[in-house]
Amino acid sequence: MSEPQLPPPEATAPAPRPSSDSSSLADGDWHRMHPLTPLFKGGLALIIVAGIAIANLRDRLIAWFVDLFTPEEAHYDQYGGDPVEWVLANNLILVVLLGVLALAVVLVGIFWFVWRFQQFRITGDHVEVRKGIVFRSHRRAPLDRVQGVNLTRPFPARLIGLAKLEVVGAGNDSNVELEYLATSRAESVRADILRLASGARAARRSATGGAPVASTVAGAPAPTAPGSARAQLVGTMNDGVNDLIGGVDLADVEPESVVKIPAGRLVGSQLISSVLWIVFFGLIFLVTIGGILIGSLLDGEPLDGVIGLGLGLGMGIPLVIAVIGITWAQISKSLRYSIAPTPDGVRITYGLLTTVTETLPPGRIFAVEVSQSLLWRPFGWWTVRINRMSGKSAAQQQSGSAQQFNVVLPVGKRADVERVLGLILPDAPATDLPVVWDHGILGPVDGDPYVRMPRRAWWRRPLSWKRQGYYLTDFGLVLRRGVVWRKLAIFPLARLQGVSLSQGPIDRAQRVAGAQIHSVQGIITGYLAGLELPDARFLIDGVTAAAAAAAEADHSHRWGQYSASAATDAGGESAAPPSPPAWSAAPPASPTPPTAPPAWSDTPRD
Repeated sequence: MSEPQLPPPEATAPAPRPSSDSSSLADGDWHRMHPLTPLFKGGLALIIVAGIAIANLRDRLIAWFVDLFTPEEAHYDQYGGDPVEWVLANNLILVVLLGVLALAVVLVGIFWFVWRFQQFRITGDHVEVRKGIVFRSHRRAPLDRVQGVNLTRPFPARLIGLAKLEVVGAGNDSNVELEYLATSRAESVRADILRLASGARAARRSATGGAPVASTVAGAPAPTAPGSARAQLVGTMNDGVNDLIGGVDLADVEPESVVKIPAGRLVGSQLISSVLWIVFFGLIFLVTIGGILIGSLLDGEPLDGVIGLGLGLGMGIPLVIAVIGITWAQISKSLRYSIAPTPDGVRITYGLLTTVTETLPPGRIFAVEVSQSLLWRPFGWWTVRINRMSGKSAAQQQSGSAQQFNVVLPVGKRADVERVLGLILPDAPATDLPVVWDHGILGPVDGDPYVRMPRRAWWRRPLSWKRQGYYLTDFGLVLRRGVVWRKLAIFPLARLQGVSLSQGPIDRAQRVAGAQIHSVQGIITGYLAGLELPDARFLIDGVTAAAAAAAEADHSHRWGQYSASAATDAGGESAAPPSPPAWSAAPPASPTPPTAPPAWSDTPRD
């Protein structure tokens, strides 16, 4: 379906077609979505709404239809006013069935017409989607700006083996969605997009002098040919039931490195967290009931037992349902969680009914935060969240489903946290573990190397001023905050967006300043209040210079190109994905001490 083009002169010759494999969808041609796509993009809801309307207006619709053709012969009074009985008595069942069949044919024709205008293609540089009949749209995502690929299987679509593929872009509202594909085709397209985005094919083509290379990942099954619409329908229906209770996709995952959460721990953590919602709604209930009781006493008409019980149940039951709904939503989103390394990044899978599999390529994580609430502290549980470019608008990022994409570990022990940090920050040296965990997450302890808030600025953070501080390593900037909610944020220097200082009149009087570490928009913030002026200025000078040097040496945005080049230079055919750092291993008996902070940070605090 792509338009033929004459080959330009050799000086401006385009890159070869993305793939030489005829069964791959990354061939530069336009392909259509699954034939059932219109049904799951509003058609199913339309049919349900129409069914409810017809069920409630059945008599009137049949009477109107009959009156339209035989107004003189329609004597409903003889049949109790029921047109259905009239249809049965006059042997018009065949006519009615033909009418229903005609309506079904019209709906199928409309869905087929909509499906014909939904197409996508994958070239060597872009992923494109065009759709629409009256109002047409054409979206394009550059492969070198891909921030991740999410594969979502909503429960209704999952029953028949369909999946939605979302290519995450770098800007606001820049995502490109491929809705819907058969699950096997969606996985094949995801692998093609990640491979093209990594630059591995470009490096191999350069090493082979421009000869085409195979597009299939070693060890992975070859993608199937698109086939006809009927073959797609039959194949997805067969695969849907078989895949309904399947777990994490282990086709290209090292099984020994998969981290899974026990269901009991996950449910228990959410039940403990629901205590906050119980307290919140409980206060609303007590204030409301108390106000009603006080008002009734002031009016001289106290509530009797029956009215008070009814009022209490009428307000209490909805609040209990709200708490149960919120808790269940969090549990169902996090069940069947799994995280594992792949050749194209970290793959995270979660969800009980609607399953989501997101792949985070290297270099797409801008900040990582390990946090622990006071209620989780007796159990030693932690959660890990990240800042990433989501490709969504600011309003869309506030929704619960969007924020779920920022959670890479819903709940875990120390070993789980260390393992996850090793997966999502593979370039972090293992020697930074004491700074991150002992002095950072659990600190402060003796020999604390963090630059902290001076004593005279304690009133800005009366409970946590001793924990407020930062530390600079060769890999990233580490921020330590909070007592009730312990938080440790890591900002990789290669992806640091900037640093700014602020100082109000009171700050100037106390010779302190506030610092803001800038990252992409997300749930992790990087603000530190009440820093000494030399410490705050170092964030502008030292951290900015270190971030520029780290960004210049960073090649993770084209991870496959450099790894393939390194493998070719070494005489190998392919390079295995690097193993994550052994952060989960026990630290040595005499760990390497962290780099000493600047001399000015050792000055005594007032």
